[in-house]
Amino acid sequence: MGMNIALDARLAYYRRYSGIGQYIVHVAEQIPGLDPDRQYAILHSRKDRTPPHHPAARLQAVWTPSHHRLEQLALPLELARLRLDLLHSPDFIPPFTGGFRRVITVHDLNFLYYPQFLTTESRRYYNDQIERAVSVADHILADSHATRLDLIKLLNVPDEKITVVWLAPNIGIYRALEPEEIAAARERLKLPAQFILFAGTLEPRKNVAGLLHAYRLLLDRAGANEVNPDLILAGSRGWLFDKTRALLAELRLTDRVRWIDSPPEADLAALYNLATLFVLPSYYEGFGLTVLEAMACGAPTIISDRGSLPEIAGGAALEIDPDDPSKLADAIERVLNDSALQRELRHKGPERVKEFSWERCARETLAVYHRVLGCSVIHPQ
Repeated sequence: MGMNIALDARLAYYRRYSGIGQYIVHVAEQIPGLDPDRQYAILHSRKDRTPPHHPAARLQAVWTPSHHRLEQLALPLELARLRLDLLHSPDFIPPFTGGFRRVITVHDLNFLYYPQFLTTESRRYYNDQIERAVSVADHILADSHATRLDLIKLLNVPDEKITVVWLAPNIGIYRALEPEEIAAARERLKLPAQFILFAGTLEPRKNVAGLLHAYRLLLDRAGANEVNPDLILAGSRGWLFDKTRALLAELRLTDRVRWIDSPPEADLAALYNLATLFVLPSYYEGFGLTVLEAMACGAPTIISDRGSLPEIAGGAALEIDPDDPSKLADAIERVLNDSALQRELRHKGPERVKEFSWERCARETLAVYHRVLGCSVIHPQ
């Protein structure tokens, strides 16, 4: 057999359903099957009983946890016996020592733009290592052209060292549901006829506070005689979640905002399908996978005009300034009251999503592996 290639999938154990976690899962499950002439290993946490896998790859349990303070000492020792030719580190930071080529994926540079939005530990992990990571990498994958430009601007990475490879939604799950599926989901989840949806980790970067202020403005404008849809926040609690909960009480929104903690994918797909509109007012996204998931399900979508979101939405969503809650309230009000606009967005979204697929992501990633190793390239189809 040919060269030994490994994918570091350790993070999937800790954050399987995050954007990076889903990226790791899909890449690990697809690439080995596209490249039968090389040997693949999927590195996973020894605690992970269901690691991402493909039958053509071998599973390799690793003791060193992701983001551990001794990771740069311990992981190279574990990898030495594997005699790797290439290691793909899909969570930014590769081992800095070891006799193998390195491909890394940089999803965003949020920690450089908005350090206040990260925990002290996360900020230290990425900020202290990112410059060396992009230096030692043989090639860098970026989720978006926005992230590519950030790498060039903030870290002086040569353009030729970066390849943009878009992620994708899981179209087997995130799709337009049949009427009977929608009715069953509404009953199961006890959803109202209309609601505004946010999906993602409830953390400062996502600008949930700005969304709550905008929603409060919307209710105040309507007054007592109009009924506005409730707001549903779907996602796991993130850093400073208690501040979000306190803000709900401060804005007198406790009875109007429902939180659904970490919904499974089938429930999230149903929420997208049933939502009157979907809102992602983030200050920064390296990709914004939930935008594609929502649009794949036909949800009219509002996004911020920051980071990669305009690139990914491709004109199929309304854009707002995340620093201005009144502009967000205006956009929500516009979509709620304009049925023609709703129909237009429901049509544009799924059409835009057709340009993204995990197979394309896997093939373009594999092409980079081959380029780095000097092999013949499988061109994306």
